[in-house]
Amino acid sequence: MFSKDTLSYDPLPLPDSAGYSDAEMLEKAAEFLAHMRRRHTVRDFTDQPVPREVIETCIRAAGTAPSGANHQPWFFAAIANPELKAQIRATAEEEEKKFYAGGAGDEWIKALEPIGTNADKPHLTTAPWLIVVFAQRWGAFEDGSRYKNYYVPESVNIATGLLLTALHTAGLCTLTHTPNPMKFLNGALGRPASEKPTMIIAVGHPAEDATVPSVAKLKKPLEEISAFLE
Repeated sequence: MFSKDTLSYDPLPLPDSAGYSDAEMLEKAAEFLAHMRRRHTVRDFTDQPVPREVIETCIRAAGTAPSGANHQPWFFAAIANPELKAQIRATAEEEEKKFYAGGAGDEWIKALEPIGTNADKPHLTTAPWLIVVFAQRWGAFEDGSRYKNYYVPESVNIATGLLLTALHTAGLCTLTHTPNPMKFLNGALGRPASEKPTMIIAVGHPAEDATVPSVAKLKKPLEEISAFLE
């Protein structure tokens, strides 16, 4: 994206500005809130194919996220290959069995009870796409020397949020999955040691009998998630 020798500040006029009125801003914000309230995490997918172009476009949207020093320290590995998905599922379920067998501790397992999860992860093979999100802890110039990336977790988290929003906007359902540990994903997907896998996102269409846990519809009210200091 840049080289050692071409690091300079070059300001451009703001290329895009909506310029909405107060009423228009409120209308747009309310429309977006309603749209996001229709986003649901599901665990029951159909194997109905999703065109690669849709996934590519959503990843492009994620790539517009702000990042520390504009280093864009993320990588998205999109997987449709059945054998590779099966390999990921088998390894992830191995770790999940340890997690639910006591590795997580009683408090964590108790907290998960209303969600209805267990060690079986059929979504990892049923969903037509898995997107593995990697955080790039450092980058490399063309000569192989390293440069540091900044605010990596924050930057990757923002990009991941945009990705989930883009996938929802495309009419798809998602499930975020974080087996622990996830280092096996580097080897399975041929990613370098500079990258740390942060999550697996299953992507596809919901099954006809898909459900969501009732607790998932309980969202904290505004006064519990915000403060306005005017």
